Amino acid sequence: MKYKLLVIDVDGTLLNDQKQITPHTKSAILKAQQMGVHIVLASGRPTGGILPLAKELELNNYGGYVISYNGAQIIEMQTGNLLFEKRINPELIPYLDKKAKKNGFTIFTYFENSLITDCADDPYVQQEANLNNMHIRQVSNFPNAIDFEPCKCILASDNEKELVGLENHWKKKLAGVADVFRSEDYFLEVVPPTVDKGNTLALLMEMLKLTREEVIAIGDGITDVPILQLAGLGVAMGNARDSVKVCASTTTLTNEQDGVAVAIEKAILSAIRPAEVPLDQLNARGKHALMGNLGIQYTYASEDRVEATMPVDERTRQPFGILHGGATLALAETVAGLGSMLIVQPDEIVVGMQVSGNHISSAHEGDTVRAVATIFHKGRSSHVWNVDVFTSTDRLVSSIRVVNSVMKKR
Repeated sequence: MKYKLLVIDVDGTLLNDQKQITPHTKSAILKAQQMGVHIVLASGRPTGGILPLAKELELNNYGGYVISYNGAQIIEMQTGNLLFEKRINPELIPYLDKKAKKNGFTIFTYFENSLITDCADDPYVQQEANLNNMHIRQVSNFPNAIDFEPCKCILASDNEKELVGLENHWKKKLAGVADVFRSEDYFLEVVPPTVDKGNTLALLMEMLKLTREEVIAIGDGITDVPILQLAGLGVAMGNARDSVKVCASTTTLTNEQDGVAVAIEKAILSAIRPAEVPLDQLNARGKHALMGNLGIQYTYASEDRVEATMPVDERTRQPFGILHGGATLALAETVAGLGSMLIVQPDEIVVGMQVSGNHISSAHEGDTVRAVATIFHKGRSSHVWNVDVFTSTDRLVSSIRVVNSVMKKR
């Protein structure tokens, strides 16, 4: 496949306006991962505010990554390892606090699962804490409370003009010491020097030995522009500002219209050919599912034929040592399910509807059976597969009919 890494912004991109991942978007991301594409969630949120979303999308099972604090950290989800981190010199905090107080701005930062501020009643502080499910830690003296190196500090205000003025001043004053930018009309962020999503993504790409042409990025905000320009395919959300859209290769629908799912289906899923399906990766990741528990391994896949093997052992045999009929049916549904998934349209999903089988002979413990699924009927709303299961000596064990229902994603 052409693309190996998919980088997705969170707020305004992955999430709809209710801060939810829709079923359509989740399905598209899971399918892309099953096809061997690694997912990166890249956000200005603190790490703790992204991890629940990453786990909901199973990035920990499929080798995904999190870029947090607008690029100050990289987390490898499969191991939980911190691959990269850059922090602000705490000696800068008194100066930032002084400027915030002088302009009447609220200042806050993050530590573990807490948001630290001396203005706990500020509506933007409360909004940020709720968004990331963080506890607000009220302090009387902000600089004294920051006895650690923060990944970033944020100044908040309704006075956009004053925020812009301070931003322009700090871009010169703090050059080489810290970078500043407005992530929202009401937020002025201070991060370590050279930290942005693009620079951190470039570092991750170097770690993974990936080229630009193997990367897709999707985003909606000003802070997403560096990743949209770095990726071989930069996709702006339909709800992005025009200044962001002009920096992207193409535009998808809005976050309220499942724009991420539509972009994935168009750029990744529609381009997948059965011969390119990474069976080794599907097998490795299947260990978390039923097929892994039964020892099922895919061995071949094409548009009209899928094959897999399954051992006859303590997981799949009856008490008296022969292959269990239920395990045989599970094997048949597994191969037929992959077969249907490979041939449906990107905006369609497959659900098992019926399975029936004739068990003709037995396979004994210690053997390995082989399932061969061939499509019998490929309709608009249903697929019918014939699955024959053989012993290692090619003796027919079972002949099974599997019916899959094909439905549009919602």
